[in-house]
Amino acid sequence: MNALRSRTYRHQDLVTIEHRLDVPLDHHAPDGEQLEVFARELVKVDKADDNQPRLLFLQGGPGGKSPRPGSDAWVERALRDYRVVLLDQRGTGLSTHANRQTLARRGGPEEQAEYLQHFRADAIVHDSEALRKALGGDTPWTLLGQSYGGFCILTYLSFAPAGVKEAFVTGGLPSLQGTADVVYETTYDHMVEKNEAYFALHPDDRELCARIVRHLTENDVRLPTGERFSPRRFQTAGHGLGMRGVFDGLHYVLEEAFLPGSAGDELSDTFLHAVGSGLSFAEGPLYAVLHESIYQHGAASRWAAERVYTERKEFHLDDERPFLFTGEVIYPFFFDEDPALVPLRETANLLAHKEDWPALYDVEQLARNEVPVFAAVYYNDLYVPRELSLETAKAVKRVTPWITNEYEHDGIRVSDVLDKLFKLAKQTP
Repeated sequence: MNALRSRTYRHQDLVTIEHRLDVPLDHHAPDGEQLEVFARELVKVDKADDNQPRLLFLQGGPGGKSPRPGSDAWVERALRDYRVVLLDQRGTGLSTHANRQTLARRGGPEEQAEYLQHFRADAIVHDSEALRKALGGDTPWTLLGQSYGGFCILTYLSFAPAGVKEAFVTGGLPSLQGTADVVYETTYDHMVEKNEAYFALHPDDRELCARIVRHLTENDVRLPTGERFSPRRFQTAGHGLGMRGVFDGLHYVLEEAFLPGSAGDELSDTFLHAVGSGLSFAEGPLYAVLHESIYQHGAASRWAAERVYTERKEFHLDDERPFLFTGEVIYPFFFDEDPALVPLRETANLLAHKEDWPALYDVEQLARNEVPVFAAVYYNDLYVPRELSLETAKAVKRVTPWITNEYEHDGIRVSDVLDKLFKLAKQTP
């Protein structure tokens, strides 16, 4: 394995150290193909010589790059106590990238799927361990995982617990049951509740949404990226309703939907740009390609969200039912419509039908876990259901859950959630 390559510079009150490290594509074949992972390490200028412990932040996703300095308020709180390491997970950001452009160089769908099977939480944990050892030798570090980052933490505690001193999880205690179906059967119920809350606050938007669906059904409407805007793609605009920062923002997008055109009312450029940007996977295609695989142990997902959608008649788009948005789900039709995903259609289908996914968690190891874990469980979480999170909290030793209805899934970004978790850790023997 190549040596760590680092560059240090100062910006305002921060010292930033950019790290690059080569790691195996397949950690079970360490002499094979290599990838590069990138991480930024941040420390306050006045603490640069204090030998603070390191905290690794594991980003939500899958397929999400780390936050950039200055973009999230929680970083400022963490920097009081830690040197913060922001890892671009493999395939994202400045790590070896994976999207329609780079994957095309690998060959056809079979070669791309073979490559991408190495981009789940188990590989991210091995990358993190390689980085930890390159930075600090045998010194364990603290983990902070937001959403999917919490999934990665349980994988970490399953297979590399010696590398972890303590862990904090925000909205990310996953189900240990090993299928996407279990998750979607719950999240569709929660999405009905979110729709009720949204339309209670913005009652005129329900008929407006039904009007948009009729217009999209009857007209060939194009998004700024060129593809036809389908009714079902519009329905997925509710995927952000579990974020406090998005809930009302959707209403302000909808209120500018229609303008009078030469042939009657038409959808405005303002609306199409806003909704199209929100629905595109150009910035994070791995989120769509790998999404269902993050739940799977062994069996194939076979497009679980689409199967559950077919069964949930209340979400179907017709004049007999009130309009409902759908939530955080990936449907196969995305790969027919989104230009960022169309070239990856067959690749995604192969991954959706992969039958031999390795286990992401060692349930027996988690049951005897000795690493203290402090987890914010959001009572109204749309994406990681509290019911499943609390089952996991009981199954994993030394997990201390903090259950709250004060925040939504993005609580870490808009609140003092991290400070409360740190205080909980200090109060817990």
